[in-house]
Amino acid sequence: VLDNISAETKLQWSLSALSKQAYTANRTCLDVNKECVEDEVCNKQLSLYLKVCSVNKKCNMEECQAATRFFYQNMPFEVAQMMTFCDCIHSDESCHRAKELLHGKPCAVTAVPLPSCLNVIHTCEETELCRKKYTTFRSKCWRHVTKKCYDDEACLETLIKEDMPCSTNADCKAAYISNWGTMLRVECTCQDLPPVEQSLCKLFHHMLHSKSCFN
Repeated sequence: VLDNISAETKLQWSLSALSKQAYTANRTCLDVNKECVEDEVCNKQLSLYLKVCSVNKKCNMEECQAATRFFYQNMPFEVAQMMTFCDCIHSDESCHRAKELLHGKPCAVTAVPLPSCLNVIHTCEETELCRKKYTTFRSKCWRHVTKKCYDDEACLETLIKEDMPCSTNADCKAAYISNWGTMLRVECTCQDLPPVEQSLCKLFHHMLHSKSCFN
């Protein structure tokens, strides 16, 4: 049934004026949000997703993540890039609110207490959907790391950020966008970990949350 809905959603998107727009970098999330709301197709999809992840009802993280996945998976790549890579200047409150809405925050990405980034990766590797996305993300964005260490955590610990060139191509962007609605987008920390786990944790944090690939 979901596949049929996806096909139908993709068809609707193809009729949207927004889908004809070429992606341009450095858009503010407020502008992107406004354009989406003014576009009939985008607004409908956004409403469906926000209904599940809404701020004013009790958050069900799994349901909200599923809605986030559906929202991002079925939209045209250009639109997904606009939404994923939009940003805000520090002081712009309404822009930050728009960004939180578009990025499933807090419900899809904020767990309490904040998990460690090691925990996020290990949890992700336990489910097939997340594991596949992580493998793709690593091979498309962090090919150098994958080639050098693959899954070997002892090897990964020896890497420093300078060892980690990230590819900035469209395949990498698509893989990053595909991480929406999975453990890989959940905010994580390295704060309370013992010193021996710090370097690996920071490496994972860098891979998952630094925008170094896309700036």
